[in-house]
Amino acid sequence: MEQTGARGAGPLAGAPRVRVPEQAGREVRGPAAGPAARRTVRRNSVRGQILDALRAALVGGELTPGEVYSAPVLGERFGVSATPVREAMQQLAIEGAVEVVPNRGFRVVERGARELGELAEVRALIEVPVMLRLARTVPAARWSELLPLAEATVTAAAGGDLARYAEADRAFHGAMLSLAGNRQLVQVAEDLHRRAQWPLVSGPVSARRADLVADAAEHMSLLEALIARDIPVVSTLVSEHFAGAGGLT
Repeated sequence: MEQTGARGAGPLAGAPRVRVPEQAGREVRGPAAGPAARRTVRRNSVRGQILDALRAALVGGELTPGEVYSAPVLGERFGVSATPVREAMQQLAIEGAVEVVPNRGFRVVERGARELGELAEVRALIEVPVMLRLARTVPAARWSELLPLAEATVTAAAGGDLARYAEADRAFHGAMLSLAGNRQLVQVAEDLHRRAQWPLVSGPVSARRADLVADAAEHMSLLEALIARDIPVVSTLVSEHFAGAGGLT
């Protein structure tokens, strides 16, 4: 059976606002969560809401790389059965964020700088040529429509909200690539992007937050260059953006 104990709670970003356990060791321990830590999730789209909350917890560092988490314990935290939590965790396993630990639960995957670098390289191979082509063909007015999305990344970065930034960042990149009119491209790029956003690098979350403002500023600079049709600047900014990708860009 999966372990059913946990200790403590930490807030998750996104909707619904729910709580998951902090981890003291390499396995889930301690008593089940009390009523104060529980929030009832609406029964419609339960799995989707839990998946969103777990993704936010992963990006925000509340689910720690290397730790094992139990579906029953997380279900107690959400106020639902273990089944939708387990289904959400299985989706995260497909996305490469967790791995199944038989009879115990799900372990958050640990990745290092090399794997992040590989993901950034693959994303660059896909996205950079597309962006340079779009820079030459998309009217300035279309690029201007994306300014609110870029500004959303700036706002999230200023607040140091990693989960909110990750969501805004994917929305911005996805909107740019969608101008190519290729849904398969957008889907593949989003999957790679999400994999690069999991809490994969060792070290304090605060160190990762320090990079958000600079990344968001690059989004604004890139849009300005696209609107101005300054192709050399676009080429430089796009290349540098992926070269510096470290998990959230």
